[in-house]
Amino acid sequence: LEKMTDLVAVWEVALSDGVHKIEFEHGTTSGKRVVYVDGKEEIRREWMFKLVGKETFTVGATKTKAAINIDAVGGFAYEYTLEINGRSLKKYIENRLKTTNTWILNLGGTDYRIVLEKDTMDVWCNGQKMETAGEFVEDGTETHFTVADHSCCIKAVSSGKRKEGIIHTLIVDNREIPEAVE
Repeated sequence: LEKMTDLVAVWEVALSDGVHKIEFEHGTTSGKRVVYVDGKEEIRREWMFKLVGKETFTVGATKTKAAINIDAVGGFAYEYTLEINGRSLKKYIENRLKTTNTWILNLGGTDYRIVLEKDTMDVWCNGQKMETAGEFVEDGTETHFTVADHSCCIKAVSSGKRKEGIIHTLIVDNREIPEAVE
């Protein structure tokens, strides 16, 4: 594997199926552009005469749309910005905090990253969409699933406050798991 000498940007993007690493090489003398997602080459362009522009690709199991914008910022300096689903990375992360809950836990020596997509109630564990069973209970809903022979349940209960909305809690083997901040 050739050394990434023209590496100009690296981003970590948390999606439902995991945290993905995006690397970008930009050879300003050769016009080369290379995009790697999780170490795998997704795009390679040699001898691009136009040094500014946009490279689009997808990330992860959900084939999330991504783009790297290349803009000149005077002289021979360039700025690289990553967009996810048409939003700047910052806006994407802010929106994701509102639409998902993430928990990190260790069961039997193995780390698990569980993500709840609040809009669809889909549950992901270490990159796999989980088979779930939902039920209505007295104070809200429960979404049941199993991780490594451990019974898991995400309880959705109204906070009673309009601004806070619904509170989602992960319970594994009758133990509440604190939410992770990614």
